[in-house]
Amino acid sequence: MTAAPAHRKPLYSHLYVQVLAAILVGVVLGFTYPDLARQMKPLGDAFIKLIRMMIAPIIFATVVAGIAKMGDMKEVGRVGLKALVYFEVVTGVALVIGLVVVNVFQPGAGINADPQSIDTRTIQTYTQGAQELHGVDFLMNIIPTTVVDAFAKGEILQVLLFSILFGAALSRFGERGRPVVDFIDAVGHALFGVVGIIMRVAPLGAFGAMAFTIGTYGVGTLVSLGKLMAGVYVTSFLFVFVVLGAIAMLTGFNLWRFLVYIKEEIFLVLGTSSSESALPGLMHKLEFAGAARPVVGLVVPTGYSFNLDGTSIYLTMAAIFIAQAFNINLGLGQQLGILGVLLLTSKGAAAVTGGGFITLAATLASTGSVPVEGLALLLGVDRFMSECRAITNLIGNGVATLVVARWENELDQSRLESVLSHEPTEEADETIDGLMAAEPLDHVRDGRQPAPVGAAHREEHEPVQR
Repeated sequence: MTAAPAHRKPLYSHLYVQVLAAILVGVVLGFTYPDLARQMKPLGDAFIKLIRMMIAPIIFATVVAGIAKMGDMKEVGRVGLKALVYFEVVTGVALVIGLVVVNVFQPGAGINADPQSIDTRTIQTYTQGAQELHGVDFLMNIIPTTVVDAFAKGEILQVLLFSILFGAALSRFGERGRPVVDFIDAVGHALFGVVGIIMRVAPLGAFGAMAFTIGTYGVGTLVSLGKLMAGVYVTSFLFVFVVLGAIAMLTGFNLWRFLVYIKEEIFLVLGTSSSESALPGLMHKLEFAGAARPVVGLVVPTGYSFNLDGTSIYLTMAAIFIAQAFNINLGLGQQLGILGVLLLTSKGAAAVTGGGFITLAATLASTGSVPVEGLALLLGVDRFMSECRAITNLIGNGVATLVVARWENELDQSRLESVLSHEPTEEADETIDGLMAAEPLDHVRDGRQPAPVGAAHREEHEPVQR
């Protein structure tokens, strides 16, 4: 029997429409009343803080419950290794694409910048931070001073490390640990419910952040460095639809349908310029679409530090742009040297505040061939390019999670196809409704050992019939 079609909500009631409208209103306010627009900054900051306060506990609950139900730590290690290999290969491709495009378009040619005429006081914060960004320090920073400190500071990798260890220890207790696993699992779904409540004010956050950006920097800055901005946007667009599109096709899903599925998160990132604002929603939607909870819990948080495709494109293009602006002719060997350094330093771009700029400063300082003072040229437009970087990072991490889940046979392909084709209409249509109303994907059966996560997906989520 064919089910009756679900009642469709009015267009204006959808979150992505509200966020997009708020962004447009913010742009108009920034152009017309810049002084007033700058006062809207607290709205954007408050929303991002609300989301950030949920990230650490959500990662903890998701990873611990997922690993404890998985049981086999060899499987956890295998997922992590495959994810890291994927991250290194794909970010390497992003760096190479950025290098090719910046050499073809030559966005810095003709600027003829003079190092003596640049006010370096504006970049002191980033150059000082670059001194802290060394390989050993980055690895040591993954280990928190205390567990409380990791949660208090919201350090994703530190929380992830503790969560993996806690989940591994809990999985060894078997039946004795089930009550704890059930409790943490229930807490995790309650946390997603809190995120659903917070998401109701997402349009206000997007409006405040966009109004402040336009009101502060204005359109003049955009025109002066528009060629670099256009290059970064075009390169990111090509990377998403060519590289990630090909990866998605090989994995067995349509990239465009996936982008439509996560449209709320994309518009949210567009408004706030922060991919962190969409992390909880992305994790929930990936799990809802059929990716096993342990894979989602491991790959997404790790990807936020190690799989920054958009940031990689920006870093390569910005470094060569500065060289072109100062009329420094870099040979192929020097450019490949910068590329090699970026392969390492780009992995720490999310570990510190202003990470992209600090990473770029550390790279330029280590190579010695491009003046660090050139960062001052980018300060005015960095905010506008951060939106492009963040959206590309978000999409890249979503695709990476589905790829690793497919490699591990922990992706319910029929479930993914039905969700991306909008068969589970209302439950998957709206971020808020999905976060607050969707059933857990990993139920523990009464009287039995927890079923393998992939099996749980296959048993509980048959394709929805029309």
